[in-house]
Amino acid sequence: MELTKEQRITLHGFNNLTKTLSFNMYDICYTKTKEEREAYLSYIDEQYNADRLTHILNHVAEIIGAHVLNVAKQDYVPQGASVTMLVSEGPVVEVPGEHYEESPGPLPSSVVVQMDKSHITVHTYPEFHPDEGISTFRADIDVSTCGEISPLKALNYLINSFDTDIMTMDYRVRGFTRDVTGHKLFIDHEISSIQNYIPDDIKSQYDMIDVNVYQEHIFHTKCRLKKFDLNNYLFGYTRDALSSEEEATIIENLKWEMDEIFYGKNLE
Repeated sequence: MELTKEQRITLHGFNNLTKTLSFNMYDICYTKTKEEREAYLSYIDEQYNADRLTHILNHVAEIIGAHVLNVAKQDYVPQGASVTMLVSEGPVVEVPGEHYEESPGPLPSSVVVQMDKSHITVHTYPEFHPDEGISTFRADIDVSTCGEISPLKALNYLINSFDTDIMTMDYRVRGFTRDVTGHKLFIDHEISSIQNYIPDDIKSQYDMIDVNVYQEHIFHTKCRLKKFDLNNYLFGYTRDALSSEEEATIIENLKWEMDEIFYGKNLE
């Protein structure tokens, strides 16, 4: 939908609304032995180290039209990494009309729009269960912007940057801005679901649940991968190396882990 100039809201001074996207992804793996677990954690640390995460966040900044002012990054012992990026207003151009629509954002491109007083952060959390042979990797990414674009436009790229079994996404608009008459605006764009910012080919791969509080401008979506191929959850070997009993036990443990993460509670 292309908006006319009359349909667009003229703001008084700077847009003070703060729009925050929290994107959490989980990767799950079965690690039978201590050696497998250590190898998996080493792989994760290599795949998602601070330098690689900085590269991902730089592309996020590009998508939302931000200038990177400062980057703080750190790899941790025994595992994990963090990156915090302070960004500011990008070059101001005419804002494309599609940024007002509920639609998936681009992969890295030359999108440039107005925003300021913003930041992007990522923290990773590799961990394991000592008894059940389950290792998990979680990455938490927060994109907080002020200005005309929603950080949801970076969601498509973030999803494509990680191999993820489970995703949870939260979006909230805080504060208020004013139009030229002084009337307060507590949100400056229509939104019914985070799902509308996810491409159809991605949505078809996941079971999805929404929990939205529209009057408070709070939106939550969680996704669980539909397809289950045990070979994708074994590290260093395939299901051919397992007995039927071992295979059944591993599948049960993996699916139990996924259920607890997806539903956010211990299942007894």
